[in-house]
Amino acid sequence: MKGFEYRNNSLYCEDVPLTEIAQEFGTPTYIYSYHTLINSFNVIDSAFSDIEHLICYSIKSNSNLTIINALAKEGAGADVVSIGELVRSLKSGISAEKIIFAGVGKAEYEIEYALNKDILLFNVESLPEAYLINEVAKRLGKKARIALRVNPDVEALTHEYITTGKKENKFGIDIDKSLDVIKEITRLKNLYFCGLHFHIGSQILTHEPYINAMNKLKELKSTLDKEGFEITLINMGGGFGIKYKEDEEPLDIKILAQNIVPIVKEMGCTLLMEPGRFISGPAGILLTKLLYFKIGTTKNFAIVDGGMSELIRPSLYSAYHEIKSVTINPAAHKVLAEFVGPICESGDFLGKDRTINMPNQGDLFAVMNGGAYGFAMCSNYNSRPKVAEVLVKDDKCYLVKERESLEDLMKGEIIPEF
Repeated sequence: MKGFEYRNNSLYCEDVPLTEIAQEFGTPTYIYSYHTLINSFNVIDSAFSDIEHLICYSIKSNSNLTIINALAKEGAGADVVSIGELVRSLKSGISAEKIIFAGVGKAEYEIEYALNKDILLFNVESLPEAYLINEVAKRLGKKARIALRVNPDVEALTHEYITTGKKENKFGIDIDKSLDVIKEITRLKNLYFCGLHFHIGSQILTHEPYINAMNKLKELKSTLDKEGFEITLINMGGGFGIKYKEDEEPLDIKILAQNIVPIVKEMGCTLLMEPGRFISGPAGILLTKLLYFKIGTTKNFAIVDGGMSELIRPSLYSAYHEIKSVTINPAAHKVLAEFVGPICESGDFLGKDRTINMPNQGDLFAVMNGGAYGFAMCSNYNSRPKVAEVLVKDDKCYLVKERESLEDLMKGEIIPEF
């Protein structure tokens, strides 16, 4: 079943027309296709079936409890970067033994909470972090399992804001210095060093950067073997790219696996992965409604009720999302327009230079591939309530996140007596 497709000039999510969802739940609203979500997970799971592996879904891409729960039932673990994501993962049914805690800035209370839950692993990014984890583990009478995040200095061929594996990035330990860091880490009595980790970036569309990085880790592991260190886990991170533009193709997971699996077999390790966007991205869209069509001197503006507070990726780093009319009128003439939101910022846009049918006030539009880093990066800027989230499975719709009320906007705020 296709997640989003036209039937009789009307855009559907699975077996439900988006027009019906708009009528029931309003706009703007995030809509997710259950089967697209699960199929994307299974593409990765099947491709790497020849080796022992664990797919730890990256919670930051879409942290809705229903999304996580659906993946947990498929056997997914979780890649978390905060105590909030850890709590969400546990609440959604992912067992602690399948959870990896990543991120450069883990706070002491987060480390303590994770240790008490007995998570699978910490991805350690610096010596000061290793010292702190060791201290907390000692205080709790525990031993923390850790992998060292290595920066392999590999060009990921992606946007500069989402590349993470170069020497100039803040993430990980320079691979040339990793042996000395590992020797220091293994002196710490309350740490159990058992893995190597890399994550070179996000929205990567070719397999070569992964092969280069994995071969560098293979060389490092060979050195560590000779030094007497035992490595049982290799974590290749995530960043698997999806198709946003017509001239793009998603990362071919089968080809990636064909190249990575032999290397991992030679290393004799279990493979960990941390994909997020590849799983949740194509499964979601932002449904938005035209408020006004403004004909300008140099350009036209389709002003819709969803903006950078709902989907910030275009404003943040000029990310491209295809925008589709929910209902097609074949007889309408074409116009060129910029899709903008209601936010009081010149940078508030969803798409530029888009050719569309001449729209009417109230027309619906779907911003495609919005399931990753869409709702997860929503804000209340301009005091706008956060939108609803709806999951579609076959011909049924499920409200999985209520639209915020105006009262929700002020929850927790206190005016002092003076």
